[in-house]
Amino acid sequence: VQLQASGGGLVQPGGSLRLSCAVPGSLFSRGAVGWFRQAPGKQRDLVASIATSAYAYYVDSVKGRFTISRDNAKNTVYLQMNSLKPEDTAVYYCNGIPIRSDYWGQGTLVTVSS
Repeated sequence: VQLQASGGGLVQPGGSLRLSCAVPGSLFSRGAVGWFRQAPGKQRDLVASIATSAYAYYVDSVKGRFTISRDNAKNTVYLQMNSLKPEDTAVYYCNGIPIRSDYWGQGTLVTVSS
């Protein structure tokens, strides 16, 4: 089962986007979920994660700008991205933590440009 990320698009610097990730129930109820991103020519890195307890982790570069949340009724994890910068441009993916290779989906492209 691939985790499908959605909500990407083109946005100007300083703008906002909200990404969504539909999570299988078995993962949603038992494990943490993370958002990852991969910019052209770079490796795929963790951006934020949220545990079943709702404890959230953020990489330093997005702290104060991004918010990860989970909707238990919809088995969905969100990434609210505010004050976007050109360096946030990447394909964004979601996966469980620890990562499972079969969970990688197509990702959703976020482009921050004027």
